[in-house]
Amino acid sequence: MIGPEQTLKMSENTEKVSGGRNLRIAILGRLFAPLLVLVLLVIVWQVAIIFFKIHPIILPTPLAVFQSFWTERSILAKAAFITGAAALCGLVTSVVLGAMIAVLFSQSAKLRAAFYPYVIFLQTVPIVAIAPLLIIWSGNNFRTIVLVSVIISIFPIVSNTTAGLLSINENLRDLFRVNDATRWQTLIKLRVPAAVSHLVLGTRISCGLAVIGAIVGEFFVGNSGAYDGLGTIMTQWQGRQYTSALIAAVLVSTLLGVLFFGSINLLSRTVLRRWTSAANLESE
Repeated sequence: MIGPEQTLKMSENTEKVSGGRNLRIAILGRLFAPLLVLVLLVIVWQVAIIFFKIHPIILPTPLAVFQSFWTERSILAKAAFITGAAALCGLVTSVVLGAMIAVLFSQSAKLRAAFYPYVIFLQTVPIVAIAPLLIIWSGNNFRTIVLVSVIISIFPIVSNTTAGLLSINENLRDLFRVNDATRWQTLIKLRVPAAVSHLVLGTRISCGLAVIGAIVGEFFVGNSGAYDGLGTIMTQWQGRQYTSALIAAVLVSTLLGVLFFGSINLLSRTVLRRWTSAANLESE
């Protein structure tokens, strides 16, 4: 006869097997859905070219894009590395600088009222208009690319982190006051842990903007001929009407942004898991 302990163990084993199966199904579902959409888009792309008889200069076939990607793979890999390095430097700078600004804003309402509009200005300023000025001030170099990336990507980090530092539980704040906690103790032990998930959310938004900023900066810096990022080769191929390679470069830029986003998600789910459970729930 099967005793109660054996029955309990069998039930636990069944739950483990069921849980593992459900996890595998969920992972396959997340992988299969995007691949299915990609296949459908490629089919629609090919059918549209055949049906509307679109010239290859305007829209090449998926096969032509893949052939250009393979032919120019070394150039694309080098350009992706250069652009990725600039975007990464811009993103890291935005995170560090944005978090510091957010901490200052959380400590003074007057400071926040005085300077927050200028942070918004960074989000609304037409970067295409000021990029030539940045080149004059900083030069045709890597530093200018990083600067453009920072200008475009810093606002979400400042905005989200400031909101996280200010939106703490009132009961916890009262508890710190009752125990005569200093402003520094309240900041480090209460406000900062509460704001980590908001910082991650802001960084998720900014990682794509950092890549965009790097490419936009390269559109201008690359005109000097001393830079070989994705934005530079896009400009060159656009002038040569090399549309298939241009689309391949756009796809590589997209993959670069996806890589950044996935890295931020991995970081939030591992190293920062203790503080980002709320952020992970919102993203699922």
